[in-house]
Amino acid sequence: MNQEQVKKEIRRLAEERNALLLAHNYQRDEIQEIADITGDSLGLSMEAARTDKDVIVFCGVHFMAESASILAPQKIVLLPRPDAGCPMADMVTPEGLREVKARHPGAPVVTYVNSSAAVKAESDICCTSSNAVNVVNSLEDKEVILVPDRNLGRYIADRTDKVCHFWEGYCPTHDRLETAEVNRAKQEHPDALFVAHPECTPDVLELADHICSTSGMYEYCRRSPNRKFIIGTEAGILYRLRKENPEKEFILPTSKLICPNMKLTSLEDVLHSLQTLSPEITVPLAVRERARITLDRMLAVPRD
Repeated sequence: MNQEQVKKEIRRLAEERNALLLAHNYQRDEIQEIADITGDSLGLSMEAARTDKDVIVFCGVHFMAESASILAPQKIVLLPRPDAGCPMADMVTPEGLREVKARHPGAPVVTYVNSSAAVKAESDICCTSSNAVNVVNSLEDKEVILVPDRNLGRYIADRTDKVCHFWEGYCPTHDRLETAEVNRAKQEHPDALFVAHPECTPDVLELADHICSTSGMYEYCRRSPNRKFIIGTEAGILYRLRKENPEKEFILPTSKLICPNMKLTSLEDVLHSLQTLSPEITVPLAVRERARITLDRMLAVPRD
């Protein structure tokens, strides 16, 4: 089958299986094109919980499918590429987190949703890149442990009066963006605004005109009267930015902003997943119940 035939068969099977196709903002263009919903990891998991569909096909990485399974345990959650992991999520283990907790007794653990279910289960509350500061400031404690992204942790620390203990994890894709690359892009496009994700390093964030999550970037670029933007996050976001804002220009400061794991899923993988209803992602009950508490606590934090 050619690509168009594969897309057509995916849509046919999705209807037959009563399946919802979810694609993360960093997925390949053709994956985002065939998805029912595109978005960030938590937003997609919440869509999985809300839908009346029986099957969730999550085009993303492993921890995202776990989150969907935690929030929608009664549904079949499929991850077309089970080898699509997250290096940052893999940088923290439950055992290592327990050791840090022992060094800072009483300090609550605020864990980024970009983490495994097992790590969430060892935590007190989750956060996203968009609500992280609100979540931390909602806690009465004077000290917090921030896991696993040191860059997001330092971003939070600059915006709270709490003592913050960082786990030294990071997103390799965002972490490799350098100030020299941003400055070069700014020189070449002096009329462009630089929008950066808080997973970038602190020195890169200092150059940003606006710092926000991927979902925040869609809204900011849509609302802004500016016509040109330098984008400091993974290249996959350009598909929807350009689709929603055809009159605006979006520039990557470097070709290095590509996550290999996010690019693993192909149309053929999605088709095979629907044909076989596999690979299915499940979370053990004991882990799921504890991890669900951390997500529910986060969702209960008032938004700005």
